[in-house]
Amino acid sequence: MLLRAVIQGLSFSIVGLLTIGLPPLLLTALRFAIAAIVLLPLVWRTLGQRPRLRGLALYIVMGLCQAVFFGAMFWAAHRTSALSMAVLSVSVPFLAYCLGIGFGVEPSSMRLLGILALGAGGALGMAWAGNAGGLGGMHLGRVEAVYLVGCLGLALYAVLSRWGLSSHCISARAEVRTFWSLVFGALLVGVLGLATEDLRGLENLTASDALLLAYLGTLSTGGTFWLMQHATPVLTPGSVTSYAYVPPFVSMLLLFMTEPQSISWRWLPGALLVLLAMSLLLRRRAWPPAETCVMASHNPSSSSIRSTGVR
Repeated sequence: MLLRAVIQGLSFSIVGLLTIGLPPLLLTALRFAIAAIVLLPLVWRTLGQRPRLRGLALYIVMGLCQAVFFGAMFWAAHRTSALSMAVLSVSVPFLAYCLGIGFGVEPSSMRLLGILALGAGGALGMAWAGNAGGLGGMHLGRVEAVYLVGCLGLALYAVLSRWGLSSHCISARAEVRTFWSLVFGALLVGVLGLATEDLRGLENLTASDALLLAYLGTLSTGGTFWLMQHATPVLTPGSVTSYAYVPPFVSMLLLFMTEPQSISWRWLPGALLVLLAMSLLLRRRAWPPAETCVMASHNPSSSSIRSTGVR
């Protein structure tokens, strides 16, 4: 999950290299499609075993969660400040934690809540530092409410992944779960893009844009979603989504490398809180391990398997 966070942090700078004016939703649909194609060799033998109706419905809902998040993010990006979006993004781990309790895949843990609070405080501190030590760009209104719904979709994606695996209605293989959720995500985001954006905007796509898009689709989308699904059996939704506090830290390091004059004491409190939260998270044991549930379901005689914590 730390690797996933680093890839995401680096991707923010790479996205900024794309030609301005390209339709963002259609680009996202292309990223999802590229990611699914890259995963195709890994899941080719399983394509004949299509998901059952219950699993198919869950994959569609997971794809819808992705479409809601990216749709809300791109819609809000042109209508509110980056500070407002950064602050609202802090809510994702808390939403995942609360939803996870409701779905029965997250234990009630004051320790985890404390870690989430530390990480949130650190992320907010870095948002404050990135806004030159002020909160004047922070707004709360209709646009922010839409983006918060998108954050809810991202949190729900993590919860449904864990719930679907624990209830055995989706594949036990991370690459299969990633592939089908990306396929439906690409379809739903693509439909949303075709309905709201001009397809002719893709005519401005250059060769360098295509290369960047290939990288983003392969690593930033396919790689990060696979890593998330790979962690789902052993980490609860709140723990998985809490690593979202790391990308701002990575972006901060890149900023210091490219613009050393931006270094100031304001970044220190937030950075230290994020590092402390991540160190505590790495020491925390996950509960309950979904892999143990899956193993037990395939072996009825193993009902006595003890659910031990997995790092």
